[in-house]
Amino acid sequence: MEEKNTEKEPLIRVENLKKYYPIRGGVITHTTGYVHSVDGVSFSIAEGETLGLVGESGCGKSTVGRQLVGLETPTGGRLFYQGKDMEKLSGKEKKSVRTQLQMVFQDPYSSLNPRKHIYEILSQPMLYHGISNKETVHRDVDRLLDMVGLPKHVLGRYPHEFSGGQRQRIGIARALSLNPRFLVCDEPVSALDVSIQAQILNLLRSLQKDLGLTCMFVGHGLGAVNYVSDRIAVMYLGKIVEIGPAQEVFHHPVHPYTRALIDAVPIADPKKREQKPLLTGEIGSSTNPPSGCRFHPRCPYATESCRQEVPEFCSVFPGSSHLAACPYAIAQLTGGAPAYDAKMQQVVVEQKWR
Repeated sequence: MEEKNTEKEPLIRVENLKKYYPIRGGVITHTTGYVHSVDGVSFSIAEGETLGLVGESGCGKSTVGRQLVGLETPTGGRLFYQGKDMEKLSGKEKKSVRTQLQMVFQDPYSSLNPRKHIYEILSQPMLYHGISNKETVHRDVDRLLDMVGLPKHVLGRYPHEFSGGQRQRIGIARALSLNPRFLVCDEPVSALDVSIQAQILNLLRSLQKDLGLTCMFVGHGLGAVNYVSDRIAVMYLGKIVEIGPAQEVFHHPVHPYTRALIDAVPIADPKKREQKPLLTGEIGSSTNPPSGCRFHPRCPYATESCRQEVPEFCSVFPGSSHLAACPYAIAQLTGGAPAYDAKMQQVVVEQKWR
């Protein structure tokens, strides 16, 4: 599953990351099984880059983001920041590093302490970590409000006095208060009105460019993810199935699951809508994942090999950074093998860099 190196030195590198949650049961509580939330994920994020992570609800994408910023402890695998193994850092070093790894949460209504006013929410982290002092903290808080487009007179208000979009701006300001280098945005617009989503997305793009932030944007709306990302990784049932430059993945998907996600995006113009086949069946169980390719129970093009063997990542074209865990689709796209399924052949011909 290891992705090819990008041109820039990666700020974040993940190797075979796993997160299993125990299932407790029985009269005498004991572990009866595990939820395989993240099951062997590898990727890297170059400094100054935004990686979009997309997939259905429950696929493990938010868990990946929480592990990257230290809110979850991995069950297995290795996480590197600036080339340093996070597991081998001392307690003091981890505390210093984790101020550089921050997160914007999905729900702006529950991620802010309702008992604290905005000045406390923004100033206390800076004072605690020594980013600011009593003489300069007010000026630094004002600067944060300017960055996210909020007026200074709101500092004495509490979170319930703000709209959802304003609360998310406060959440972004809080994440930026410790001068991070890496920011995880966990579906930051999914709880907002459509009219507000574009404002928050534009704000995040502007901040990423102005501050030189490295970002992971987690979401299930491919349009929003494509808008803010340099590269996109598609996740299904704990594993990444396709990763590559955003425009290539969005406009020229290779893996059948990625194509299904693209086809599910609604088209505003009725004249351009086409009747496209929808996925059948339910997403597999994360407690007892399917053997072989985890997408095979829902894939109309699956073969016996897909049911038995875990697919390896392959380049769509030689030397390409666009990778997919579906060698059959790639072979059809590049003409590297005879057609194994008429339906797959038709799909690939229709999408071949159209």
